[in-house]
Amino acid sequence: MQSFRTELENPVVEKDILELAHKIELFRNGKIDEEKFRSLRLARGIYGQRQEGVQMIRIKLPYGKVLSHQLRRIAEVSDEYSRSRLHITTRQDIQIHYVDINRTPELWAELERDEVTIREACGNTVRNVTASETAGIDINEPFDVSPYADALFKFFLRNPICQEMGRKFKVSFSASEEDTGLSYMHDLGFIAKINSGVKGFKVMLGGGLGSQPRHADLFYEFLPSDKIIPLMEGVLRVFDRYGERKSRAKARLKFLLKDIGLEAFKILIEEEQNAIAFKSVTIDDANYKVSKPVTVTAPNVEIKDIEAYNLWKSTNVIPQKQHGYVAIGIKVLLGDFYTDKARLLADLVEQYAAGEIRLSLRQNILVPFVKEDLLPFFYIELKKLGFVEAGYNKAVDITACPGTDTCNLGIASSTGIAQELERVIKTEYPQYLENSDLVIKISGCMNACGQHNMANIGFQGMSIRTKDKLVAPALQVLLGGGNLGNGKAYFADKVVKIPSRRGPEALRRILDDFETHAEGKQFVDYYKEKGEKYFYHLLTDLSNTDNLTQDDFIDWGTNEQYVKAIGVGECAGVVIDLIATLFLESEEKIQDSKTAYNNSVYSSAIYEAYRSMVNSAKAILLSENISTNTQAGIIKQFDELFVGTHKIDLGGSFSDIVYQIKVYPPTKDFASNYINAAEEFLKRLRAFRDTKIVN
Repeated sequence: MQSFRTELENPVVEKDILELAHKIELFRNGKIDEEKFRSLRLARGIYGQRQEGVQMIRIKLPYGKVLSHQLRRIAEVSDEYSRSRLHITTRQDIQIHYVDINRTPELWAELERDEVTIREACGNTVRNVTASETAGIDINEPFDVSPYADALFKFFLRNPICQEMGRKFKVSFSASEEDTGLSYMHDLGFIAKINSGVKGFKVMLGGGLGSQPRHADLFYEFLPSDKIIPLMEGVLRVFDRYGERKSRAKARLKFLLKDIGLEAFKILIEEEQNAIAFKSVTIDDANYKVSKPVTVTAPNVEIKDIEAYNLWKSTNVIPQKQHGYVAIGIKVLLGDFYTDKARLLADLVEQYAAGEIRLSLRQNILVPFVKEDLLPFFYIELKKLGFVEAGYNKAVDITACPGTDTCNLGIASSTGIAQELERVIKTEYPQYLENSDLVIKISGCMNACGQHNMANIGFQGMSIRTKDKLVAPALQVLLGGGNLGNGKAYFADKVVKIPSRRGPEALRRILDDFETHAEGKQFVDYYKEKGEKYFYHLLTDLSNTDNLTQDDFIDWGTNEQYVKAIGVGECAGVVIDLIATLFLESEEKIQDSKTAYNNSVYSSAIYEAYRSMVNSAKAILLSENISTNTQAGIIKQFDELFVGTHKIDLGGSFSDIVYQIKVYPPTKDFASNYINAAEEFLKRLRAFRDTKIVN
């Protein structure tokens, strides 16, 4: 095993990191299949990159909160293991690229010294819990959602019920009815509410973007805050058991809800209630550690360009509910900034604010708790870092995923076209520097990491083929999306597909038309009034491929001729299972079950044993070339094909054994019996498999 020192105080984290190092060594020695190893590393935040031989590391930062010492640690790690560049994602994470996988355990250990993790930042897990970046300072919020997002993140991190689901699971918290956490596009979205003096949430269920966006269903108009963790546990248990696993394209929660309906889903959750150990989880928001602003005298500074300063104040300074303080928005082009600036920013907010920053869903930075009389000083200091560009969260602030820069799935450049569109707005439409009603977003493919299909104006990377079978980079233009607040929204319509080089002209036509005819309406209302056909006729001539020039075959941000090259997507952690490794995993799950049992965490012990039994049954099905899908389907198939035909004698049905998890509460006695059942089941199946191999 690779030798390095962890010296971490948390033994659980240390065990996790050492296990990763061990699995990397097994993979290098050919003892773990590549596809199986992919699943393991994704759940540890290690994502394959478009460039061969290097990895992207996603750093999980719950609700986007980063303390000064954590930002310095991330900068140090990026300098040592990457290329000194940090990328803010649309889920409030930070990504670093070009990392050698053999160095990821020590990288992870370095991050954990300041309580920063990469665990479950990728893969079929609960992804980063996001929230409004203004949580705790929002003048419209009924209460601070930060403690609730924090508690939910901690409860489900390493929780066995969500380690190997069919697909990823995304959660958000919105501070107010403005729904800046975008509840409607999440698997679970929580909007802060107070009902009769009780803190709670409006709950949205089953939203998502991608190629088939779905508006979340209203699950609860109001749910008391002590019920949100039990509710999510029930949702995850149902999703884990009944969610699609064979077809990645249909494996998100939104497809399960579409197939069975909301009422049937609620019934399945009710059936899980006996298995849930905690029917109520009170979140201690009173003792949540809130960053405290420092008391400091404002240094004397001189503002030379008063006009630029006033523009910056009008677009980048946000009022706080705390008297005498404001928050400063830093517009970060494409979410990319470098470690030298990160360190200086960390020092600045530590000495003159509250020692923290917030990462936003639009790939920006928010600095809370700045004393109003310090604004001129902050402007001068941030200007030295190049961090005073006007237009925070305004129309000029375009969101874009990395696209073909580093992502395997990128079809066309999103960063290149984003830079050009920002240039067009700044130079030709300067009035939009202060417009917050127009939202523009770009994704390099249909997976919508840039959230293009919820924007007023969205662009999706594609390719286009001419009559001569030449391939050029293209953009799908989407219009009319928008957040209406309180869990309601529109998704954008696909209007027309054009060569990428014509993206700026498409934007000009849309904005010119809007300026001329909207008469003060917001874009989303204007689009609904005019309709898709109107904009199709406005733009359709741009889709003509008969008159392409040489430039049309060169994508934005590059000088080379375009080649459509799509790698294997890893967003869902696709896995091809091998029988031997499945049995080994079943054994590991039983050991994890026993560890949880010895620690008196009986609910986790039971679920690990459940996972072991389903995994073992899956191994036998696959050994007979029988395809598998949902966990519920595996249980049913095993009974029909092996127990019902008397090939394997369990003294009863497999369903009766495994579904005890839904019948009995998670007591010590039941956990003990259930673990024994899992061990016996694995023993019988291994014996059956050995007999088949011999024969």
